[in-house]
Amino acid sequence: MMRLELSEMEERVLADTLKSSLSRLGDEICHTDSHDYREFLKDRKEILIKLREKLH
Repeated sequence: MMRLELSEMEERVLADTLKSSLSRLGDEICHTDSHDYREFLKDRKEILIKLREKLH
C-alpha cells in the first residue's frame, strides 16, 4: 500500500480534479455507443469514486 501526504491546498486541488473528472465521465458514459468503451468508463468512474472517498 502506498501512502500519500498532501498539503491542504493539494488535497483541495485533487478533490476538485476528481469532481470534474467524475462529472465529465458521467456525460461521456451516457453518450458512448461502444459497449466495451462504456464498461471501461464505468470501471474508471468507480475507481475515481473510491479515490474520492479515501480522500475524505
